[in-house]
Amino acid sequence: MSKELKDRFDACQTKLDDLYKHLDLKTKQTRIDELKALSQDSDFWNDQKKAQGLMKELNDLKALVEKWEGLKNQMDDVEATLDLAAEDKSGELVQEALGHLAAVEKEMERLEFQKMLSGEHDKAGAILFINAGAGGTEACDWAEMILRMYRRWCDQHGFRNQVVDFTPGDGAGFRSAVLTVEGDYAYGLLKAEIGVHRLVRISPFDANKRRHTSFASVFVLADVEKEIEIEINEDDLRVDTFRSGGAGGQHVNKTESAIRLTHNPSGIVVACQSERSQHQNRALAMKLLKAKLYEAELAKRQKAKDEIEKTKKKIEWGSQIRSYVMQPYRMVKDHRTNLEAGNVDAVMDGDIDPFIRKFLMEFTS
Repeated sequence: MSKELKDRFDACQTKLDDLYKHLDLKTKQTRIDELKALSQDSDFWNDQKKAQGLMKELNDLKALVEKWEGLKNQMDDVEATLDLAAEDKSGELVQEALGHLAAVEKEMERLEFQKMLSGEHDKAGAILFINAGAGGTEACDWAEMILRMYRRWCDQHGFRNQVVDFTPGDGAGFRSAVLTVEGDYAYGLLKAEIGVHRLVRISPFDANKRRHTSFASVFVLADVEKEIEIEINEDDLRVDTFRSGGAGGQHVNKTESAIRLTHNPSGIVVACQSERSQHQNRALAMKLLKAKLYEAELAKRQKAKDEIEKTKKKIEWGSQIRSYVMQPYRMVKDHRTNLEAGNVDAVMDGDIDPFIRKFLMEFTS
């Protein structure tokens, strides 16, 4: 084994050992044993809600420990392969070991990154609210481009996503859109996107081919419906039905299947028009309402305010977090981290992980 290869293997082994300590896996294993014992109790399922919460905690802890143990087993395999490689003059075993080592390094990087997603609801799904800024058709088109970017990103990560409400723009795009994202850590990742996104380009809607600057705001809530209990009094709701938007002639335009809920005590209004039935749209609208009510409650708690203080200035309208410049040069720049990317097309096709990762590494602890 060459010195360079040995140093790389040793560094990888040290990093794996550090992860064990940083993730506090010894304590987590103790908790796993406690939860397993609890689950064997004859009264465990008497309280269904509590039992489901404990089982979810158990499964999450087991998944984390098993992931680390899987990496340890892979490192043992790499070490064994490298020992055999000393007798192999063809070099094939060395290449095999290098391939396995690279896979372990990549997976450890993901596990290390996951440490930063330890907020109360980071593992939850996400609800994105995208709104066009001032600028008419140009801004509405930009809002649609932003929506497409996030849907491409979701597809790349295997996250199920759905546009549940939208207001069409005049001529193109959207004035506003609501996107739900289902998948582990969707909220933990997408919370890095909260803020105003700025586009600079020669407008395709300007006959004089002048350069325009457009803005779209993105706000992200955690989908907390399955994680916390929020009681909503039906008497506090005003329910309105209307015909869904979309291409003429479709079923959604022939019936009043869309739902708008107004929560009278808070004044919060949500709507959903993506499904074919009022029942389905009402269920989705209730999910949006619960997320907004929970966020409003958090805002009232001083402790919660302290936790989000670092990003508070980033989420207000007019406080841009990222610029997407298409003319006179091509570059995407995140103003919080100063990270830049020259391949604008790739970013618009959903390649935003470098920006998310950089932000979370710098602004979370």
